[in-house]
Amino acid sequence: MFKLLRFMKGYTKECIISPFFKLLEASFELLVPLVVASIIDIGIANGDKGYVIQRCLIMVALAVVGLSCTLLAQYYAAKAAVGFSTKVKHSLFSHIQSLSYTEIDTLGASTLITRMTSDMNQVQSGVNLTLRLLLRSPFIVFGAMIMAFTIDVRGAIVFAVAIPVLALVIFGIMCATIPLHKKVQEKLDGVLKLTRENLTGARVIRAFANEKNEEEDFKIATAEVNLAQKFSGRISAIMNPATYAIINIAITILIWQGAIRVNLGNLSQGQVIALYNYMSQILVELIKLASLIITLTKAVACGNRVEAVFEIKSSIEEGTQKECKANEIAVEFKNASLKYATASEESISGVSFCARRGEVVGIIGGTGSGKTSLVNLIPRFYDTHNGDVLVNGINVKDYSFEILREKIGVVPQRAVLFSGTIRDNMRWGNEGATDDEIIDAITRAQAKDVLDGKDGGLDYMIEQGGRNLSGGQRQRFTIARALVKKPEILILDDSASALDYATDASLRASLASLDYSPTIFIVSQRTASIAGADKIIVLDDGNIVGMGTHDELLKNCLVYQEIYNSQFKKEGE
Repeated sequence: MFKLLRFMKGYTKECIISPFFKLLEASFELLVPLVVASIIDIGIANGDKGYVIQRCLIMVALAVVGLSCTLLAQYYAAKAAVGFSTKVKHSLFSHIQSLSYTEIDTLGASTLITRMTSDMNQVQSGVNLTLRLLLRSPFIVFGAMIMAFTIDVRGAIVFAVAIPVLALVIFGIMCATIPLHKKVQEKLDGVLKLTRENLTGARVIRAFANEKNEEEDFKIATAEVNLAQKFSGRISAIMNPATYAIINIAITILIWQGAIRVNLGNLSQGQVIALYNYMSQILVELIKLASLIITLTKAVACGNRVEAVFEIKSSIEEGTQKECKANEIAVEFKNASLKYATASEESISGVSFCARRGEVVGIIGGTGSGKTSLVNLIPRFYDTHNGDVLVNGINVKDYSFEILREKIGVVPQRAVLFSGTIRDNMRWGNEGATDDEIIDAITRAQAKDVLDGKDGGLDYMIEQGGRNLSGGQRQRFTIARALVKKPEILILDDSASALDYATDASLRASLASLDYSPTIFIVSQRTASIAGADKIIVLDDGNIVGMGTHDELLKNCLVYQEIYNSQFKKEGE
């Protein structure tokens, strides 16, 4: 948590001004019991109305000045807390973007969302209250004790005993609740994960009439959070009654001793009232301090979770290669293997092949054979466990991310579009693309009829995730987005699965006629989609079991024959 304080840089002024004005306001507050004592002992005792009025005006002035100081302190505290939170969120988001797929897979999206939102809100509240109360409350507590000693040393001994006991109770409860709040946030991750899955998979849940089961799972998850919060809350709830009990016992002793000493003439009534007011001030401040401690324990627990993300370093280190000339061998795999962080076995083992510039390479295999894993090594979404992957004769590990990924256009399995116009989505690959270039890419992706059917054309608004488009339309637009980039290497990862055979064939013909001749990798379950490829790679359980043209593989690759026959051979043949 304390490592996050580096983000307070730039808010030094606010961090000084806010506590300063709070301490100034507290100083005026400490003067009030003395003024009250003088009103009782001098004004009321002597029947001097003018003196009483004069002292009352002084109290009003102290209240006005104190209010002004409080408003200034609140303003600067809020400014520092919000600014700090903004900087942390920006840095956290940037750090998450720098993580490889391996770290993101390990952490999980729901955890990262919780830490970016709920955890950061707790940290922001903690910083705000810390600037306002962390110095003020102890200042009032110890200031009231010191002021009590200036009034009566014997009576102030009660303060000297009560305050350490209170400190022991408060810090004991704080140490007990910090790990509990951390557990609450971890369980909250689970609730967010379920919520996210239900929202994204709402159609599937309804299709299988599984709403009741999902509701039960959600109830169980929220019940666990509820129990954890209650347990943490019960311990935190001890703080207020414990502090009240200690303070009230101290006040009872104070008044009892004060009454005896007033009768003996050793203490005035005004002094007893002043001592009582100082004890009341301590009570009020300790209640505030208890609230601050609860908030701080949550903030520390949440801050530690946020800092834990910062401490995770990407398993992929960026290279320094900035320039690279096009090579005849566009992509080459040299005995490449991939093992995921949480897997016990390699997903890809000893893959070796090369793709020449302008070639179309088809990749096919059964489910889980490693097709997507293979193409993810080219843009370096994952690093090889063994072996190397070369682009234009240079190891991908030597490239800077920007240079490497500028050369590559990727169309993932899941078509992802973002809220905004069609034009905005198409310019992800090339910010300076003209409307003509965008329309040409959309035409080649067989989506021109979709564009023509939308009101506003390129200005048509796509909803989040492309919800107002069909699956096939989303796939065609994601292909168009990659084509706008005009990449040297184009990876189509099962990106035409929602297209009919005729549209798929038209798409492949259009890609073959591209004037800049990119090297194209087509990952597909359909043999028809890759039959015309210059080279087809057949994968089975992470290993290459066949490589060649369509006709060659039909003759000598059993796995390819089985896939082809399952799709085209008629019953009885």
